[in-house]
Amino acid sequence: MLMRTDPFRELDRLTQQFFGANGTTSHPAVMPMDAYRSGNEYVVQFDLPGVAPDSIDLGVERNVLTVKAERTPAYDEGTEVQVSERPRGVFSRQLFLGDTLDANNIAAHHEAGVLTLRMPIAEQAKPRKIAISGESESKQINA
Repeated sequence: MLMRTDPFRELDRLTQQFFGANGTTSHPAVMPMDAYRSGNEYVVQFDLPGVAPDSIDLGVERNVLTVKAERTPAYDEGTEVQVSERPRGVFSRQLFLGDTLDANNIAAHHEAGVLTLRMPIAEQAKPRKIAISGESESKQINA
């Protein structure tokens, strides 16, 4: 089971738009994501357009998955910028991973600005059949 931990994401997004914040180390920008179950694994996809794969940092500590990334401007510091609408700076997201996920075998792939994580479901959490034991002889009821 995957639990989302950012209940104020929409409020943060609106605040950033209103005040023009693009994300800093103290105020990370929003990192949109999708999460779904596919067979025996959970798949989480993060939108990170314009972020180089080597600037992405993934870590798991005590069932908390942390994703950090940084997008730097494509222009030099002395450049006269006319329009700057694309968020840049530090992006960060944390997810609490339930005990049903195998946090030791998470696979990560980055392609076309999307970071995809595949988290297998732990063996002990997979559905299984339970055998029912009982008497091997059938009883007849005489009426």
